[in-house]
Amino acid sequence: MSVLERITSEDAIALENKYGAHNYHPLPVVLSRGEGVFVWDVEGKKYYDFLSAYSAVNQGHCHPKIVGEMVNQAQTLTLTSRAFYNDMLGKYEKYATELFGFDKLLPMNTGAEAVETALKVCRKWAYEKKNIPDNKAQIIVCENNFHGRTTTIISFSNDPVARENFGPYTEGFIKIAYDDLDALEATLKNNKNVAGFLVEPIQGEAGVYVPSEGYLSSAKALCKKYNVLFIADEVQTGIARTGKMLAVDHENVKPDILILGKALSGGAYPVSAVLADDSIMNVIGPGNHGSTFGGNPVAAAVAIAALEVVREEELAANANELGQLFREELNKFIPTCDLVSAVRGKGLLNAILINDSEESSTAWDICMALKENGLLAKPTHGNIIRFAPPLVINETQLLDCVSIIINTLTDFNN
Repeated sequence: MSVLERITSEDAIALENKYGAHNYHPLPVVLSRGEGVFVWDVEGKKYYDFLSAYSAVNQGHCHPKIVGEMVNQAQTLTLTSRAFYNDMLGKYEKYATELFGFDKLLPMNTGAEAVETALKVCRKWAYEKKNIPDNKAQIIVCENNFHGRTTTIISFSNDPVARENFGPYTEGFIKIAYDDLDALEATLKNNKNVAGFLVEPIQGEAGVYVPSEGYLSSAKALCKKYNVLFIADEVQTGIARTGKMLAVDHENVKPDILILGKALSGGAYPVSAVLADDSIMNVIGPGNHGSTFGGNPVAAAVAIAALEVVREEELAANANELGQLFREELNKFIPTCDLVSAVRGKGLLNAILINDSEESSTAWDICMALKENGLLAKPTHGNIIRFAPPLVINETQLLDCVSIIINTLTDFNN
C-alpha cells in the first residue's frame, strides 16, 4: 500500500489492530488533518479537538510559526547527538531558563524521560549535597498520581492497570494522599532520608483534581523547612494550560526542579526538559545522564518557537478567561441535568463528573455521542470526561462547543 493511497477509517483501524500493540483504547475516529482547534477525519468530517493530545497542542494544530521553524531546521541540521555542540541548543537553553527563571536546563524528549531525569537529579543531590546515606534516599509522591509509564514510575503508581504484572518494582518512594499537608509534614518529620517531593500541581489523569488553595505554596514551604526538593511535574499543566505560564504560578511557587514536556513543542515534536538552579543541577556531570536525541537542533528550534507563540498570542490570559467562561456556562446547566454532578478545573483544563460508577460505560458512551456531534473528548477514570481544547480557541468557538456539550448531555439524559 502506498503511503499516499487514501484509506478509510475502517481500514486504518483494522491495520492498527492487526499490526500494532494493543496498549491504547482510542475513540474510533481516524484523523488525517489538523488546523488550530479543528481536526478532520479521513472521510473529511470536521471536529473540535477538546483533548489537545493531552495538552500537547496548546498552540493549536500545525501552528504555522512552529511548523515553519521545524521545517527550516530539519532542512539544515537535524541531529548531531551531544558528542558535539550544535548552534541551536544554547539559544534554546538561554531562552527557556530566562523565561522560567532557572539557571540550567537539561533537555530530554518525552515527559516520562523528564520525570526519570528529575528523579535522578534529586537523588544525586540528596547524596552529594544533603549527605543522605548511599541508596537510602526516599522521594515522596502522591496517591492517584500520573507521571508516565516507565518501570520506575509505575512502581509508585496505584493504578492497577499500569502496575499489574510489571514487577519487581523500584523501591525508594513513599506515597501520601494528595492535597494533604498534614500527611506531607508527618512524612517529612518522620523520615530523615527524604530527598524530594514529586507532585502534579493539578492531577490531570486522576480526573482534573485541583488541590485546595494554598496547598502548593504550603507544600513548598514544608519542603524548604526540611531541606527537601519540591519537584513540580508540569508536563500537562505547564505552558499556559491553566491560565498562567505554569500552574504553580497561581500560588507564586518556584519549584526546586521543574519538569516540562508536551506543549513545550506545541505538539510538533517530542521535546521535554528539566530545569533547576546551579546548586541542584550542577550535581550532574559528563556521563551521568544523556539522550541521543535530547537537545537536538530541531527540538531546540521548535521549543523556542512554541514558547514564543504562547507569549506573543497571550495564550495564558486566553486560557484563564475562557476557562472561567466554560465553567460558568456548565455550572448554569448542571443543576438541570442529573447526569452530571460537577465541573472542575483551572484555565482550559477542565472535567465533568458523570453520575455513574467508574466501571460503567456512560462516560465513554457520552464521548461517542459528542464525536457524532463534532467534538472529540475522552474519559479518564471511567466516570470523568476531560475537556482541554487548544488554547488558541476563541470565545465564539468555545460557546459553540459548550452548546454541543450541553445538547449532547441533554439528549443522552432523555
